[in-house]
This record gives sequence, C-alpha cells and structure tokens, in this order.
Amino acid sequence: MMFSAQGSSRNHCSLLAVLSGGNVSDNKQKQPVSDDKPRYPFPELASSGRLEVQLLNSPNIDELRRVLESTEPNVVYLQGEQNADSEEIGPLIWGDVDLSTPETLCGLFDSTLPTTVYLETPNGDKLAEALHSQGVPYVIYWKNTFSRFAACHFRQALLSVIQSSCSHTWDAFQLAHASFRLYCVRNNNVVSSNSQKQSVKPGPRLLGEAPKIDVSQPEVDMQGEESSPENLPAIKIYDDDVTVRFLVCGSPCILDAFLLGSLEDGLNALLSIEIRGSKLHNRASAPPPPLQAGTFSRGVVTMRCDFSTCSSAHISLLVSGSAQTCFNDQLLENHIKNEIIEKSQLVHAQSSSEESKLPSSEPRRSASIACGASVFEVCMKVPTWASQVLRQLAPDVSYRSLVMLGIASIQGLSVASFEKDDAERLLFFCMRQDKDPLQDSSVIAISPSWLVPPAPSRKRSEPCKDSKPLNCTGMEGENGIARPKSNVAAMRPIPHTHRHKIIPFSGFSEAERYDGDQGKVNLPVVPVKQPAPVTHRKALSSSYQAQQIISLNPLPLKKHGCGRAPIQVCSEEEFLRDVMQFLILRGHTRLVPQGGLAEFPDAILNAKRLDLFNLYREVVSRGGFHVGNGINWKGQVFSKMRNHTMTNRMTGVGNTLKRHYETYLLEYELAHDDVDGECCLLCHSSAAGDWVNCGICGEWAHFGCDRRQGLGAFKDYAKTDGLEYVCPHCSISNFKKKPQKTVNGY
Repeated sequence: MMFSAQGSSRNHCSLLAVLSGGNVSDNKQKQPVSDDKPRYPFPELASSGRLEVQLLNSPNIDELRRVLESTEPNVVYLQGEQNADSEEIGPLIWGDVDLSTPETLCGLFDSTLPTTVYLETPNGDKLAEALHSQGVPYVIYWKNTFSRFAACHFRQALLSVIQSSCSHTWDAFQLAHASFRLYCVRNNNVVSSNSQKQSVKPGPRLLGEAPKIDVSQPEVDMQGEESSPENLPAIKIYDDDVTVRFLVCGSPCILDAFLLGSLEDGLNALLSIEIRGSKLHNRASAPPPPLQAGTFSRGVVTMRCDFSTCSSAHISLLVSGSAQTCFNDQLLENHIKNEIIEKSQLVHAQSSSEESKLPSSEPRRSASIACGASVFEVCMKVPTWASQVLRQLAPDVSYRSLVMLGIASIQGLSVASFEKDDAERLLFFCMRQDKDPLQDSSVIAISPSWLVPPAPSRKRSEPCKDSKPLNCTGMEGENGIARPKSNVAAMRPIPHTHRHKIIPFSGFSEAERYDGDQGKVNLPVVPVKQPAPVTHRKALSSSYQAQQIISLNPLPLKKHGCGRAPIQVCSEEEFLRDVMQFLILRGHTRLVPQGGLAEFPDAILNAKRLDLFNLYREVVSRGGFHVGNGINWKGQVFSKMRNHTMTNRMTGVGNTLKRHYETYLLEYELAHDDVDGECCLLCHSSAAGDWVNCGICGEWAHFGCDRRQGLGAFKDYAKTDGLEYVCPHCSISNFKKKPQKTVNGY
C-alpha cells in the first residue's frame, strides 16, 4: 500500500506520532556536550514535504482513540518509554497508560485501520503479530533492546523516505533498514555500551507481504487472438550498465562486504520506489538494437517509452515485447515495472583494488559536499536509466532519501539536501565505534584523488627524464648534437571511421528492401569508388533484406470489427467517434479527453487542433505507416491537412506528424483494412522494394526501376523533409506544359 492521505491530496501522507513525555528533540538539551563525546543532534518531528505530522504527548486511552477515529492517519508511530538515566528505549508505557499487552493495544483500533503501525519498543513481536492479525497490513517492530540513538536514526530514515516520495511501506522500510545497517549495525551502535550482547539479530523488522505488480493480460485482449503467436517473449529492456562514483559521508573505513551490501540494498530500494510510482507518458515505435534485430520473432515490436518516476525524474527506456503488450499502455507499464523491480540486483558494488592504502596527507574538504564533513568514495555499477534518475534527484533540496544513505555526491554532483546536522548525526555513529577502522583488509575506503591536495614541496617541478628539449629547428637536441625528428605520423592515434549506426526500420514487410544507406542494414560498410549498377543494387538489396530483416508488419492484432463506412466515403465525425471508441476499448483512455468528441484530439499543431481525419486518409492512401520514409510527410501529407497554412514556417513537421500518427492512429490502422494496395507504375508489380510516391499523381514506383540520370540516391527522397519524387510520366507532362523561353528571356 502506498503512503497516501485519506480525505486529502493523494500526494500527502498523514502520521500520528504518540510520544512518551515530550518531543524527541528535547533530548538534545539533556545530552552533555564535551570534546571527548560526539554530539547527536536529535531531529524534530515536524511536517515536511508530503509528510503531515500530528503529535500527541502521553495521551490517555480515550484521547488517543478519539484522535485515531477523527484523523484516520496512514501511519501510527508509538514511541516507547524514555528514561533520562538510560539510553535504551522502554515499553509502551506513558504515565498511567500501559499499552504493552496485545489486548490493550488492539483495543485502540476500530474498523478504520492505518496502513502502517510502527512500534518503537523492545520485544514487540507479540504486539506486532496481534495488530497484523487484526488487519493492519504492515507493522514495524523491534525484537531486541536498542538505544535511542539507533531508534532515532531508523525513524529519521523512514520518515525521510516518506516525506520525499510517494513510496510503498515495503520499499520505505528496506531503504531505512539499509541505512540502519550501514551506520548503526556496522559501527556497533545498536545498544548502549553497558548493555549485554544479544543473540538476536539486531534491527527493526517488518511484518507484511511484499507488493506484487499485476501483469496478467486482460480478458478482452485474450479473446479472439487466433493469429497471434503463442510463445512470444516477455518484455525485455535494453540498457547498459555504467559506473557511478558516490561520495559517502563517513570516516575512512574498510570497504567490506557488509558496507557495500548495505549500500547496494539501499540504492535498490530507492530505485524501486522511483519505478513503482512511475507513470508511462508516451510510447513510440523504435528500431530494434542493431545486433539483436535478426533474433526477433514475428510479432515482436520495439518501443521507446518515456517515463516520469515517483519523484518526477524523466527517463526513456527501449523495450521489446509482443504487440498485445506494447499497444496496451497499462499492461506495458506494469510489465516494465515488474521487470525492473523483480530483478534481483540493479546495483552492484565495485572495489578499487588500486586504492589499497590511506592518503599520505589530510583530505581537503568541500563545503558543498556533506557540508565539509569527511567522505569516502564508493563505485557502483548501475543501469544507465538509474544513473539518470540519481543525477536528477541530487539537486532536489526536498529529496532526503539520498542523505539517509550517507550519499553526499553522485558523479561530482553534490546532494543539495545534505545539511550540517545530517553530517553530525552520521559521523556520530562512526566516531563511537569500538573497533579500529583501519584493520587489515584488502580494500580501504579513501577520499578520491581529486579531493586530496598535493604534498607540500618547495622544489620546482622537473621535466620528465625521458623527455628531450626541442630546438628551434624542430630537431631533438642532446649535448648539442642534432638528431632527426621523430616520425610524428607513427605516434598519432589510429584513425576511426565516424560512421552512423545504420538500423533497419521496424515497419517494413519481409521481402521489402532498401537502397542507399537505408538498405545497408547488416552489411559491413565497404568503401567503393563507383556506385553499383541499378540491377545489381536492386538484387543485392532484395536478397539481403529477405534474409536478415524480419517483418514486423502487419502486426497480429485483433481486428476492430466496427461498422464504420469505408475510409473513402466515411465522414469525419464518424471516423473520429470510431477512433475514440477504439482507443477506449484498447485501454488508451489517457488519449480521450473528458469533453468527448468536441475536444478530441487534444493535440495542437500549428495553432490548430490536429486534423486526424485527413492525416489518416493521406497515410493509408499511400501504403500505410509501415512505408515509412517512402512518404513525403511534409510535402504530401501535411499540405492536405487543415493544420497547413501557406505561410507555414514550422520545422520538423514531418517528425511531428509521424509521432502523432504513432500515438493515435498506428494501432487503429493495424486493426482496420484501410491501406490501399499499390503496384509499381514502371514494372507493374507489387513486389516489395524501395517505394517512392509521386508528388503530382500520387502513384507509387520502385526507385530502383526508375533509371533516369541525375535522380540521386534513395536516401535523398526518404528523408522526412527530403526531395519530392516526380515519376517519368508527370515529368514529361510538366515539361510539355512549360512555355518555351527565347534566348533573350522574353
């Protein structure tokens, strides 16, 4: 269950904190300040970000029950008894109120139950089981004794996650528990120094089930899929791992498995929070990865999906999957979330074997990183999208989850929400550890080299022994003897060819072929001096296209089965109503405005509502969207739409039209039989090939069949704003119509 308030904005979470004898912040007045003992600045419990806090100090049973019924909080925090003479937290006793028994505690809650109850009291396993059996979904409890410093650190981490993002209880607990292990358990600061060691594993625990993401296919889409393949691959995300350098607040220490594992778990939980609350905003068909295009089976499509995460970070993912999944927004979104969150490890630590000794000098501190506190460096392997999310969250002053993991900098970008009190709280646990942090180990965490100043020296820097001074003539001089100049060309780096990645368009049929740069999909680029003959080029392109490019169109989609008239005689109102019903039926309700037909579509182009009707008619009359760049979108399609004006100065209108067509009409086209079948006006065959459309008569032709001189390459016409093709018949007709000019030009 996500932390969201009831009866208020869904982006806020309400917390009822029941304290024992005053606010926690009062404890900092009682803590003696000395040079030997570090100070721990207790944070105040106050509303911040999306967290709304209501405090109750030592209430009676009736008052507590009345507040619970009136406010209906999402989270209830019950603090155990605190004694000024002891650092440990006691049972749930506030004066005359005793809630240490399961019967009394369960009597507080009626039919309306909070999402989470946090019991900050030792030996709370029986209390937690009683609350969970009563119906509370998640209960956080402690099974062992613990100090108020450890309790404050975990509580601060948990509430920082809640105030930063709309998180699930499970993910928020995992991040807070990772922070607790990173600073409290690793430094032996769970219990007070005079307490006996416990056999029970220290730390808080969570009672509740892990959330699941529904990836089941709707029954509406499961029916009538006779033509779809049975064993299509699941959603697959194409992304590479990158190395990210973190600066973590703390004294130089050993990069052991416990430290790295805690940091990995914390970052995995942080990324899970961002993805679980993410939203799919846009999807568009995209070419598959070049090295994997030939492995796709029929019916697999590739999509470029734009997401905004829980904390409004923006990422773009390249995914592939079945058509039924990729054309259903909600199903596609759930599959992507499930693929990312259920992945065992998103973050992997890297050890720096070369940095195995401490720096020789005191590290230079920066006020912009952890407010000048000491830091050490940790390298992690994360997906590319994850590094983008982390770098977008670092400058956000209201995002506190990174601070609770001690992360002060990401790839040189400082975490803006890091405060001086945060650094003091984190360093408090590092200074209280009993063991020597510099004991024998293979890897020592040190400050990065760019934070370490050079050693003080009065000597001037000397030139390298191997280097030789050059005289004015460019000859190397040594003892006055001139030697020939070295071969500079031999020392130059090996040149690399700057080639663009050539990727096949995912929308062509199996036998279709390209020409020019578009047709060299999987062929090595070989420099040639003379272009190949047209016939040879045509046969070569056709043979390789048939072997190595797999058809993705037409996709095996269930037909709409509507009673709409043929597109040639259909009215615009009938067409738009049919498109709206189709989008709603296929789950694309985000594309249909609440105002209905009068506001559909809500896309604006050239200061006018997008003319979907003429856009669809012009595209299907020219072979459909899978023809791709064979259509001159700007010259042939846009000019027939109401959005076109004679004084139009829009740039990139072709790409804009294709994007709108993918969003509103591509799936609609695949579910209808509106595409006109064409044949080449030169060879009179409908074989696949490098199709071009005449801008005058609208007829189609194979570019390879037109053997006129001076036509250029197919890529010149295949561009979105490329040349307009004129067939031989129209070229002759236009030439005859032109008036003959005299020599003098009159």
